[in-house]
Amino acid sequence: MAKDLTSSVKELMRKPEQIRNIGIVAHIDHGKTTLSDNLLAGAGMISEELAGQQLAMDFDKQEQERGITIYAANVSMIHEFKGKEYLINLIDTPGHVDFGGDVTRAMRAVDGVVAVACAVEGVMPQTETVIRQALKERVRPVLFINKTDRLIKELKLTPEQMMERFKNIITEVNLLIQKYCDEQFKDKWTVSVNDGSVAFGSAVKNWAISVPFMQQKGITFKDIIEMTNSDNEKELAKKAPLHEVVLDMVINHLPSPLEAQKYRIPKIWPGDPESDFGKDMISVNPDGKLAAVVTKIYPDPHAGYVATVRIFSGKIRKGQDVYLVGAGKTEKVQQVSVYKGQQRVQMDEVDAGNIVGIVGLKEASSGETLCDPAHVIQGFEAIKHLFEPVVTKAIEPKSPKQLSKLIEFLKKVGREDPTLRVKINEETGEYIVAGLGELHINAKVENKLKEEGIEVEISPPIVIYRESIKAVTPQPVEGKSPNKHNRFYLVTEPLEQAVYDAMVRGEIEDQEVKKKDQELIEKLVSLGMDREEVRKIKMIYERNMLLDVTVGVGAILEIMEMVKQAFKEVMDEGPLAREPCSGVKVKLVDAKLHEDAIHRGPAQVIPAVRRAVREAMLASKPYILEPKQIIRIDVPMEHMGGATKEISNRRGQILEMNEERGTSVIKAKIPVAEMFGFNSALKSATGGTGFFWLIDIVYEPLPKELEPKVIEQIKQRKGIKDVQEEEGSE
Repeated sequence: MAKDLTSSVKELMRKPEQIRNIGIVAHIDHGKTTLSDNLLAGAGMISEELAGQQLAMDFDKQEQERGITIYAANVSMIHEFKGKEYLINLIDTPGHVDFGGDVTRAMRAVDGVVAVACAVEGVMPQTETVIRQALKERVRPVLFINKTDRLIKELKLTPEQMMERFKNIITEVNLLIQKYCDEQFKDKWTVSVNDGSVAFGSAVKNWAISVPFMQQKGITFKDIIEMTNSDNEKELAKKAPLHEVVLDMVINHLPSPLEAQKYRIPKIWPGDPESDFGKDMISVNPDGKLAAVVTKIYPDPHAGYVATVRIFSGKIRKGQDVYLVGAGKTEKVQQVSVYKGQQRVQMDEVDAGNIVGIVGLKEASSGETLCDPAHVIQGFEAIKHLFEPVVTKAIEPKSPKQLSKLIEFLKKVGREDPTLRVKINEETGEYIVAGLGELHINAKVENKLKEEGIEVEISPPIVIYRESIKAVTPQPVEGKSPNKHNRFYLVTEPLEQAVYDAMVRGEIEDQEVKKKDQELIEKLVSLGMDREEVRKIKMIYERNMLLDVTVGVGAILEIMEMVKQAFKEVMDEGPLAREPCSGVKVKLVDAKLHEDAIHRGPAQVIPAVRRAVREAMLASKPYILEPKQIIRIDVPMEHMGGATKEISNRRGQILEMNEERGTSVIKAKIPVAEMFGFNSALKSATGGTGFFWLIDIVYEPLPKELEPKVIEQIKQRKGIKDVQEEEGSE
């Protein structure tokens, strides 16, 4: 029987082989929070009667009102397995795609996940997304098939039909693991009924089984069906308690920090695994140098900000100074605690391999690397979400008095949730918030503003487009510095498609490119780039590339940082409508520089290069890319016409249509600009029976006939005069 947090937690925290850091992940409404409730009840933290109804991990008022999880929540518990105690640090994550950023950040903290799939609905779009996010961080999955009681009671399936249904779900999950997993783990990490890495059950009814458990206790499928049909599920929950079956599966199949850090550190930390730091992390050395990552920041009404931190090596003590690598600051740890749902249990110190809550880090944000001020390490890889923000709203305070309060609030929101991008436009005085969807902005910004009592004007949703080019600049474009002493010659051309696709997949990250980066060089050459050209790359930024192909230009290295700055500015704001650029290769082909450094400062170089890049792009057949959502719509057969009409009314394209158990499943692609209000329109077109889920976001060329109108609208919104005239007046 699992038991409450006691002094034995302190002992277990020092035994990494007896720790499991796990997440619960799933599609929305497949029962993650109900499952977490059961595990808490098993650990004696909430009453068993309330398990499944209490939703103890949904602490936020909005979560309770909407009935969905918005924030990832942590809890630590103890479970006994084969006479040995284990410490389980669990994170319950959101299932709605708009809060997928919380899932991505939680994946950095854990080593394994329990992927929950509904027995009736099977593998859904968000199931695929969360498994993909886990595998991207080298986090191993096991599978729990929930709502099995519905197959028995509602669908009245025979044991053979149930087995067939389970087999299909397991096959689909294994196909995802094969598709997204790193080569070396593809076969090791597939889930199987026979070895017990798959369990079935009902989180609401508090029971679960797995094949090893059935063999051990002598329970058969027939017994389960009989007990369920005769409403004897309380008896079933006693014979096969969910927390026991699921946590046994976790301990048996998911790795301890000692196993996981061996293969996770080389993936998530860009430093040398053979260095002292690398060895400390790989061996989970509690006496080594401190290395930890902040995976979440949230406000606590009593303690200020609490940072959820995964410690990879060393230990964190109360009163200790830690260095924030990203912020470049040293701060003092005021409290160290382990999580017990909403409460935190204070600790004096916590060793490597654990997930803890820390109070005192005022400047930390999600993804921040923590280390010892005397031994600064290279920062961990940025935590990147699969999808990027595509919906934007402009916010202005109704009263100028509340401006500073609003700025403070937006900074706070940006720290808590880095998938919300907050940008302050100094020229227009607009505060722009970009999120993953309307609900994301509504729950994390609009509702919170009301709670804080800040009255604001919020614009209708705005779409972020991209700018790109189709051709090579016919001849180099000259950019003269304002003092006429420096000249730069640039061309632009489209990035190779294979390279661009690799950037979209996250295989090639933003970086300042070093000549010795052999791995990157080989990767780009394998994608079709010329080896000589690859050696000239200076920077990769937001799916664009800067190359220095000049020969024999003196002092070129001295001005390269300024050239990079100008390149970044244009890639953030392209020549057509000041929208971000994508898939552009910028080449500096020649330069004539004044011999005196005083005449080639930033004020001379940056405007000249910026103007030349924009003009080169205008000569390279520029065009606008618009974001489109690929979605899945489930609708009863009789309402299919209403759903397809709704898609075609919004410039949508139907990609495929299937029928599953009397339900039409439509896969469609619709421009984000046409998606606003889609949910309510779909509901009214299908008599309230249509549901849709996001599968992916892609960027595709905007139809030529719409381009002038869209560019004009963007310019009006941003208050831009003619872009070329504006450039000339700089």
